[in-house]
Amino acid sequence: MKRVKGHQYVSGLLWLIVAVTAQADLSDINMDELECILEPNKEIEISAAVSGVLSEVLVQRGEKVNRGQLLARLVSGPERAAVELAQARVEFGKRKSVRNEDLYQKELISIHEKDELDTELLISELQLKQARENLKQRSIMSPINGIVVERDKDPGEYVETEPLLTVVSLDPLNVEVVAPAEIFGSIKKGMTGKVTTLGGSNKTYQAKVILIDQVIDAASGTIRIRLALNNPRSRIPAGLRCRIDFN
Repeated sequence: MKRVKGHQYVSGLLWLIVAVTAQADLSDINMDELECILEPNKEIEISAAVSGVLSEVLVQRGEKVNRGQLLARLVSGPERAAVELAQARVEFGKRKSVRNEDLYQKELISIHEKDELDTELLISELQLKQARENLKQRSIMSPINGIVVERDKDPGEYVETEPLLTVVSLDPLNVEVVAPAEIFGSIKKGMTGKVTTLGGSNKTYQAKVILIDQVIDAASGTIRIRLALNNPRSRIPAGLRCRIDFN
């Protein structure tokens, strides 16, 4: 999980490591109920592809977004004008090509002249493609389905490579478990566990093991295990502490 300033996910995991490390000193560890925390499966800091001035930001913090959705735009007047100019050149080149085809059929121009005219049209079409790509870079799209958790810039601000927005994916949720090293080998990938959220209305869900660290943390005497918890419509928030039972 990438660390993002202001988010509680990494601090929650640190709390979990401390809690399990403290537990590991006890002789009566309950291996059937381990501490865990729910985290997004993806957390992406979204930046613009090019530098420029923001003309609009179309989403707010807490808003759900879809993959490919327009999130923000940079000022793009010159780029739009370049597309219109390139489009006009292509349209003119196509009309010219039709006329010159007739002239070529009537043997009024040589094959060399026709080739030059066809090449001019091809170059114009490539310039139009380049202009459209330049304009496309002024629009910032969401790479995933998720929820906006940070909005760092507003219209009128100049941006370069720094993040504009942070979007997280909550379906599925990652269930991060920090367990005593003694449990290594008894938990297998594909196993299921019962996840019970803590605080407020405790609810229980089924999750599946997708990752088991193969390196034990010698300092804390723990290993990390990750499960995937289906979360349709993102009804379960990330950041919740939980307990997991593998029985």
